[in-house]
Amino acid sequence: EQVQRMGMKYPLIGKPDIGLKSLLVKKLENEIDLIEYAEKLKMDFLIQESVPYENEVGIFYYRYPNQEKGNISGIVKKEFLSVTGDGISTIEQLVLKNKRGILQLNKLRKIHGGKMDSILKQDEKFILVPYGSHFRGAKFTDAGNQIDAELLNTIDLICKKVNGFYYGRLDILYHNWEELKQGKNFSVIEINGAGSEPTHIYDPRHPIFFAWKEIIRHWKILYQISKMNHHPKERPYMSTKAGLEMFRQDKIHKALLLEK
Repeated sequence: EQVQRMGMKYPLIGKPDIGLKSLLVKKLENEIDLIEYAEKLKMDFLIQESVPYENEVGIFYYRYPNQEKGNISGIVKKEFLSVTGDGISTIEQLVLKNKRGILQLNKLRKIHGGKMDSILKQDEKFILVPYGSHFRGAKFTDAGNQIDAELLNTIDLICKKVNGFYYGRLDILYHNWEELKQGKNFSVIEINGAGSEPTHIYDPRHPIFFAWKEIIRHWKILYQISKMNHHPKERPYMSTKAGLEMFRQDKIHKALLLEK
């Protein structure tokens, strides 16, 4: 009823309110899928309309509370896990030739069932997992060289609309890069806060030392923002007791996500 009342149209995307690595994110084709999803999940969840744009990017943004202008510290472009037909091989046989796909094989069998035996036409592309998650087989490419003033202005405008948002990653679906820079034909599908990773570190071209350096750099930025934004009464630091309880609840929540 709520879906109809809000004017939302299928297909929809269901996702846990507090997510992790796109676990339990599912495309819901109809009302039956939605009801089954709601009955199976043991946690609060969100429903979004499926966005028609074919490209996904993660943009890491931060702004110091005493500054008007923000910064983009990293961009990652995401290539969904897919296979391309040769007119001979089944989808499963193509997956077995794919270094990323083979690691997802058991999950893909559950998702696609008998479709895995289908033969794709020559050069026909089939997206196996339509989510930009490294955990679910997507390839991440560092696109930091595409940071420019026009893109920053657009991202700045978006982030400033979220009160108190100074640090995190926006996951965005978009039509093409030029339109995204201009603020056209895109959809922010997630805003990830202080727990965000600078996911450009997962570009396979980067060595582990680059990843460590980037993580430390972002932790320093987060610490500086936290220190500047601190107020003893309005925005106090979390107590040790509250922090330990947060870790306990997080452990319970992760277990629920991983048991499915």
